[in-house]
Amino acid sequence: MKTILLYSPPETHTCAYLPDREALSLYADPRQWLNEEELSNLNRLGFRRSGRLIYRPNCPACNECIAVRVSTKDMRYNRTMRRKLTASRHIQLSVENANSTDTHYQLFEQYINQRHYDGDMYPPSRQQFNEFLTEHFGNTYFLNAHLNGKLVGCMVFDVFDDGVSSVYCFYQPELESLSLGTVLICRLTQLAVWLGLEFNYLGYLVKDCRKMAYKEQYSPLQAWRNNKWVNHD
Repeated sequence: MKTILLYSPPETHTCAYLPDREALSLYADPRQWLNEEELSNLNRLGFRRSGRLIYRPNCPACNECIAVRVSTKDMRYNRTMRRKLTASRHIQLSVENANSTDTHYQLFEQYINQRHYDGDMYPPSRQQFNEFLTEHFGNTYFLNAHLNGKLVGCMVFDVFDDGVSSVYCFYQPELESLSLGTVLICRLTQLAVWLGLEFNYLGYLVKDCRKMAYKEQYSPLQAWRNNKWVNHD
């Protein structure tokens, strides 16, 4: 396996999760094409993917971003999850390669405009969608949710040698009562069990950030701390 070059920019930037903090990340050299083994190894070391950019927080004065994963075969579905899964049984699910389509972009655009108009992804653009979600290393897929033949939700996920990674979820805002974000994470976890994969990597848990703290509802949860995976307290 080739040596993966890592680098960190010299300047910090405003943190997207905790606006009173400055952030810095460690990146894999984007000029390198990474294979499944290399991507899997980086994923196990707490790295995440945004397009073809592989990164991990490397902030000098903060360690609030904690990579977490849930054991797929042992995941405990609480009462709310079970209720949402039952309520969404009429939703049809399918998996396809993650490619840029008008249908997916239009749903993404609607989601960002209505749910994240106050965030750094607003306003959405097709270029942003492509660079963020459909430029990848060949191991990325869409878990699609259809209602009456119409795309209403999509979980973008990666497949590694030991698990799946929930990259990003977007859905029709008018269907918020169905909790499609939660439903698709649960369904992806079940798909991973069927594929014989041990973990669903959920990205970074940031307790003081509402957008990221929801991941604590999934258990048993493991966290990447001090260069090893440990049970999350």
